[in-house]
Amino acid sequence: MNVLIFGATGMVGLGVLRECLLDPGVDQAVTIGRSATGLQNPKLREIVRKDLSDYSDIASQLTGFNACFFCLGVSSAGMNEETYRRLTYDLTMRAARTLVKLNPEMTFIYVSGAGTDSSERGRSMWARVKGKTENDLMALPFPAVYAFRPAVIQPLDGIRSKTKAYQILYFFFGWMIPLLKPVLYPKYMTTTKQIGKAMLQVARQGYSKRTLESVDINAV
Repeated sequence: MNVLIFGATGMVGLGVLRECLLDPGVDQAVTIGRSATGLQNPKLREIVRKDLSDYSDIASQLTGFNACFFCLGVSSAGMNEETYRRLTYDLTMRAARTLVKLNPEMTFIYVSGAGTDSSERGRSMWARVKGKTENDLMALPFPAVYAFRPAVIQPLDGIRSKTKAYQILYFFFGWMIPLLKPVLYPKYMTTTKQIGKAMLQVARQGYSKRTLESVDINAV
């Protein structure tokens, strides 16, 4: 299986990439992002580019993939809706519309978030934008599109969040995660390892739901 990963330098994306490189069924993992991961592996190829809104110049490098794991995302903190939509909805849809033409048999898996608003009419700005992104992705002619909606994510294997606020939270309250796990797991909590393994499993065998909450990710 050949997989394409967007946002592989982030906490979730790095966890997904790690599982792809460890999985013997993955022949090639190609990452796309604004910076390199710094990892070295015979199965890994990295495409670094500043412009993530247009892929016409590298279309020949984006064919032959069985799955796309779209982990690229930003925090909505301090952003207005227009900016957040541009960095969330617009970038995701431009990539997906390109890939569906080049890889008509591809499974597309999008990392969303717990609380995403599928109605697109709720009060929460980020949830509306994520909801529209999910809805419009699922309307594209991929054979299968899935939205992963993790809630609390425990980073494993030395992985850290790139978001400053999350780094601070993990620094001060990370010790509480093992204590809270019996309460939060499996309904509200998952790990970077489980997300990566679940994505690979869903890409290979599908799932009964198109939207997977934390409990579904852990079940997979």
